[in-house]
Amino acid sequence: MKHSPMYALLTLLAVLSLTLAACGKTEGPVKKSNLRRENPSVQDADLHPLVDGDNAFAFDLYHSLRTEPRNLAYSPFSISLALAMTSAGARNDTLTQMTQALHFLPQDQLHPAFNALDQKLESQPKGSKDQQPLQLNIANAVWTEQSLPLQSDFLDTLARNYGAGVHQSDFINQYEAVRNEINGWVSDQTNQKIQNLLVPGTLDSATRMVLVNAIYFKADWLTPFDANNTSDAPFNLLDGTQVQVPTMNDEMDIPYAAGDGWQMAELPYAGGTAAMDILVPDQGRFDEIESSLDLQTVSAMWSGLQTKNVSLHLPKFKVESNFMLADQLSALGMTDAFDPDLADFSGMTGSKDLYIGTVVHKAYVAVDEKGTEAAAATAVIMELAMARMADVNLTIDRPFIYIIRDLQTGQVLFIGRVLEPK
Repeated sequence: MKHSPMYALLTLLAVLSLTLAACGKTEGPVKKSNLRRENPSVQDADLHPLVDGDNAFAFDLYHSLRTEPRNLAYSPFSISLALAMTSAGARNDTLTQMTQALHFLPQDQLHPAFNALDQKLESQPKGSKDQQPLQLNIANAVWTEQSLPLQSDFLDTLARNYGAGVHQSDFINQYEAVRNEINGWVSDQTNQKIQNLLVPGTLDSATRMVLVNAIYFKADWLTPFDANNTSDAPFNLLDGTQVQVPTMNDEMDIPYAAGDGWQMAELPYAGGTAAMDILVPDQGRFDEIESSLDLQTVSAMWSGLQTKNVSLHLPKFKVESNFMLADQLSALGMTDAFDPDLADFSGMTGSKDLYIGTVVHKAYVAVDEKGTEAAAATAVIMELAMARMADVNLTIDRPFIYIIRDLQTGQVLFIGRVLEPK
């Protein structure tokens, strides 16, 4: 199996891990037990199982997200990073399910390997002096309720392997202010491409922790397209209709492969350490090819790439997506983590008092003649397990009768009705 394209695709897809270094009135001191461990002793060969697992999860998740007929963009790397931090506090069946669903390594290997991979990605050569340097910025952090007791081992893992300090905040009384801080931080870390990651109502007074991961990626093509060659051209939709879209046109020597019902071209970025792979199913075979995608299938496609002279016609595009991932992750087998009665995150606080309320993800990818700009952010929101959801939702949006009574004697004191509230 050829790993360099795998790293390239992982780098491209991973547009999403910058967490929380917020400042503001609601934020208390940052608890950080130790500084990040630089240059961890993890060999490149030891990173292959981590990358393979991350990429296997990437395609598992793809099949969960592709069910709706819309454009799609997400960063599996960001999602994996945020959930890897979360898994540091998981125990027993909750940890087992997370490990299986996310294709994680055992905990003693997982966190040092993510640390090494993160640093390796950010330390790649950035390109020549004649081109804009490749930007890949990755960061992690955590906001926690200031009254929440945290285990030292959990803090150590976050700090040493993810560079994540824990920002103590007042979720109970000022959760909206904390939400705004998190959103502002994510916006800053993604060059304002990810706005309002957490919408109003995402956090509440039962929120106890938010683990956030965000990434910003920007790179020029190794061989840019000539903007003078861009022109409107037809694009065939799945329903058989056609639209005109701005299409870049150029001839270039790039890696290319073809198989039964598909073609793939790889566009390298400046520096040669990252690339975009474009998989194009034949007309009428999109669903067939898409439904067959998994790590093994795509790895075989990558292995078949050979440099060819390609006359390429690529539409310019911009895709923005946002997801609440609880259902998808549960469907992959990670069920206990979202169940307040079954979740075991005792590695965080020493007791089973937290569960994952939801996982929020937002991504942005834009491609033009010069290159690619992409960003993403993931937030894992931990809720207090004792805070149960309401059994019934009652919206009083119609005429009603009211009765005021004394509960000791049962005496009705007032009775009436409201036909039109004033």
